[in-house]
Amino acid sequence: MKHFLSCLTILLLIAEGAIAQMQEKDIEIQIADFVKDKKATVGVAVLTEDDKIIQYNNSVHFPLLSVFKFHVALAVLNKLDKQHIDLDSTIQIKASQLRADTYSPLRDKFPNQDLTLSWKELLQYSISLSDNNACDILIDSTGGIAAINKYIQKLGIKDFNLSATEDFMHQGIKNAYLNWSTPLEVVRLMKLAYTKELFSAPYKDFLWKTMLETSTGANKLKGLLPENVLVGHKTGSSDRTKEGIKIADNDAGLVLLPQGKSFYIAVFIMDSQETDQTNAAIIAHISKLVYEAMIP
Repeated sequence: MKHFLSCLTILLLIAEGAIAQMQEKDIEIQIADFVKDKKATVGVAVLTEDDKIIQYNNSVHFPLLSVFKFHVALAVLNKLDKQHIDLDSTIQIKASQLRADTYSPLRDKFPNQDLTLSWKELLQYSISLSDNNACDILIDSTGGIAAINKYIQKLGIKDFNLSATEDFMHQGIKNAYLNWSTPLEVVRLMKLAYTKELFSAPYKDFLWKTMLETSTGANKLKGLLPENVLVGHKTGSSDRTKEGIKIADNDAGLVLLPQGKSFYIAVFIMDSQETDQTNAAIIAHISKLVYEAMIP
């Protein structure tokens, strides 16, 4: 009898795993069917709490654009924690660091002047508001982009590259391709940052509070989800080439479900001939599709 029950348990576990694999494959098929007529390259990765993976086009190196500000934030918070620098400690910023030829709410608020900000404020500008000047100041303060790339590699993230600051990306539109990742490596990094203690609690809590407060991309991952679903995310969006091609339109983040469960999702769009509105709608539709598959 015990042998029979053991065999039955094993069979049930195998069946459960097979059903889960079928569900994951079904979502991948739905994504492929949805994007097949879109004039863009779309990549998707989803990682669940129990490490189930859904992926589409994951072998492609997608330009990160401002999604890399999440990587930058991890390196900065690691430095602050290791050096016992409080988030409310201040950093001096020169007017010359607030470049005029880029997106920067910080520069718009404090034009043509030196200023003092807390690390907390500077990180909020970079993450929640996607401020390009704030990002480059943070990169400089942490030893440069190569140092940040090395830190992320040490976390076990491999299929990515960071070699360009915001300033360098703005010096030539093709430079936007230099910072890249597969979608899966981004969600792996986000899960690592959420579930592991990369730095002490005040820094970790601040990071995810700031991610949840992100104001950009309300029509992307969050666009078609219920209001009671929380999304801590980082968007990325490029300019268009002279031919009208959008190099990248991205959103990646943590989705917290009302039932207490969560999953991580990245939807990346590359070389799109679609409008910005259509790109956002693609991301929102895929996010909703995955969400509906995740709820009981």
